[in-house]
Amino acid sequence: MSKMKLVVVGNGMAGVKCVEYLLELAPDAYEITIIGNEPHPNYNRILLSKVLQGDTSIDEITINDRQWYKDKGIRLITGETVSRIDTASKKAIAASGMKVEYDKLVLAVGSSPFMPPIPGIDKPGVTAFRNIEDCETMFRASATYRKAAVIGGGLLGLEAARGLLNLGMEVDVVHNASYLMNRQLDRMSADMLKTRLVAQGMRFRMEKRTEKILGRKRAEGLQFSDGSKLAADLIVLAVGISPNSLIAAASGIDANRGIVVNDYMETSAPDVYAVGECAEHRGTAYGLVAPLYEQGMVLANVLAGKKTEPYAGSIPYAQLKVSGVEVFSAGDIRDGDAATALLEYDGVRGTYKKVTMSGGKVAGAILFGDTTEGTKLLGHLKKKADVSVLREAPVAAGGRNEHAAAAALADDEVVCACNGVRKDAIVCAVADGGAKTADDVREKTKASGSCGGCKPMVAALVAFALSGGAGSKAKALPICGCTELGHEAVKAAVAHGRYADAAKAMRALGWGKENGCPVCRSALTYYTRAYRDTNGERNRIPGRAGASATVRIGPGGGEGPRREFARDNEKLGHAIERSLSGLSMPYPVVAAVSAGPSFPAGSLVSDFGLAGTPAGWEVYAGGHSENPVKQGKLVGVEATEESALQLAISCVQWYRESANYGEAAWKWVERTGLQRLRETLLDPGERADLVDRLGSEKEPAVARA
Repeated sequence: MSKMKLVVVGNGMAGVKCVEYLLELAPDAYEITIIGNEPHPNYNRILLSKVLQGDTSIDEITINDRQWYKDKGIRLITGETVSRIDTASKKAIAASGMKVEYDKLVLAVGSSPFMPPIPGIDKPGVTAFRNIEDCETMFRASATYRKAAVIGGGLLGLEAARGLLNLGMEVDVVHNASYLMNRQLDRMSADMLKTRLVAQGMRFRMEKRTEKILGRKRAEGLQFSDGSKLAADLIVLAVGISPNSLIAAASGIDANRGIVVNDYMETSAPDVYAVGECAEHRGTAYGLVAPLYEQGMVLANVLAGKKTEPYAGSIPYAQLKVSGVEVFSAGDIRDGDAATALLEYDGVRGTYKKVTMSGGKVAGAILFGDTTEGTKLLGHLKKKADVSVLREAPVAAGGRNEHAAAAALADDEVVCACNGVRKDAIVCAVADGGAKTADDVREKTKASGSCGGCKPMVAALVAFALSGGAGSKAKALPICGCTELGHEAVKAAVAHGRYADAAKAMRALGWGKENGCPVCRSALTYYTRAYRDTNGERNRIPGRAGASATVRIGPGGGEGPRREFARDNEKLGHAIERSLSGLSMPYPVVAAVSAGPSFPAGSLVSDFGLAGTPAGWEVYAGGHSENPVKQGKLVGVEATEESALQLAISCVQWYRESANYGEAAWKWVERTGLQRLRETLLDPGERADLVDRLGSEKEPAVARA
């Protein structure tokens, strides 16, 4: 049976990442052709500033070289611009006349630099800063000319200015606002940034609007709307980007600012999809790499015929190193949009931290000078956490102690949002994989390999692990004699590698025995099903991949000496039974429901237990009735049956997602710690996410409780 033809128009980061995901999910489903308009293979556009600054070569920012395409059986066509799609005959048509047939087609054509209608913008000596050719233009100019002007005081403009300084040019940054990076920073942090950049040699022209570009045969300077002028031999435009949507208009595909897609990245044309900077989802076109990779994962599942959660949008954030200064910004940071919840300024160290709130929830954050808390704060934003989380010592302490910040991260916290790499994967790369530096970790896990914003935290985690802070991880016992890897190392590797089954994971991870043994084979079967498609997020765990759950229900709660607070525990018990039936577990689980002391079910000595009280329902975790006998830990007290059920099943779901295969619930509770258990499960957002993930595997029982 012949394969379907998949054509990807665009050889950038979003489209190729989608193909990478697809090859992991369904490696033999498609005959793939990728068409790019640049002569280069896939490279990391975000790191162009490093190339311009002289820190990195073009080869070093190449993500997939030409050999990778050959090894994967992908036909790569470079230097061709697809101008339209014939959706009736299913052909991609290039400006050169080349036609490529498809069964499915992905538009990943990215965006272009916004070129404002300034007279003289087409003169020689004027360039954008978007691709390798733009870098080469600036290299050539710096060899002959001395004065440069960068129009745009945002992230890209400041990175371009830093690179031009490194090339020996005098640089003036022209910005139309009253302070730098006005979309990501407030005035305080922007003024701190400006002070640092002036010390590096940059000059600034603030609140200036360019009226025209001066010069006869080539650019010689700028004239502003207030009549003033600035001499310049090279002018770099960095004032934003525009989604490339003309191809959609030429093909009869719906487009607004970008190519309109639904939650499954489908366009208005059958079998045509869009992903990345060219796509407009729910009115938003994203220009950051993490949302583009999230879209790519959803689309890969759609193309592979896998059931997937729809793409619901992303929280835009920036975590970058601007001209040597660490900057993090996310969410609503302007005073008119949200109120200030926390403000810290350290003039000696040159650090600044501002967290905003709206409706009592964390709404946004700015970090300047030290971004090690960026991952934690982004997590609070995604969970819509209550501002009370800001009282936690590790967060309030900020980056004053990078070791403490690294230690405070949960093992399953995503550190690199772009590539979905968690803390435990990074620690294991050091403890088990021999990594000694952040660059070593990048090679092993891809953490910090895209935007590079998480590199400070990656470096902190490397130092943390090398100092022995990883504790038991560095001394983890292997799963069995077939491997030197422990459970945490295998889980982290599987989460990163997304292997299709246990056999492929064994081959990739260097198993000593080809087929393993019953111990490791069972564990890897569970882990590959549980973690292979996570991309850094907790995933659905298919049923029948591990042990099962048993539910014990005490006698009906209508009679007895404690009748005054007796509950209909059979109703609640059956609701839990429906929620857990058919689901896989790392280890056999017993859940028990008792309306009170007169209706025994063993709630206090079961893996998970609910016990009725005059105040409502007590929820316990980690009990054990065999040797060693353990009394369950009280997780929380809930007033209603519905909220008690939610708390209980969220606890079970977290156990399923984070326990080691073969690890009893009581051992998991002791390893996780009661404080962390309560902090997580009593957080409404976290609890809801866990309930939703369990509910996505079967018809939820919560509503019927």
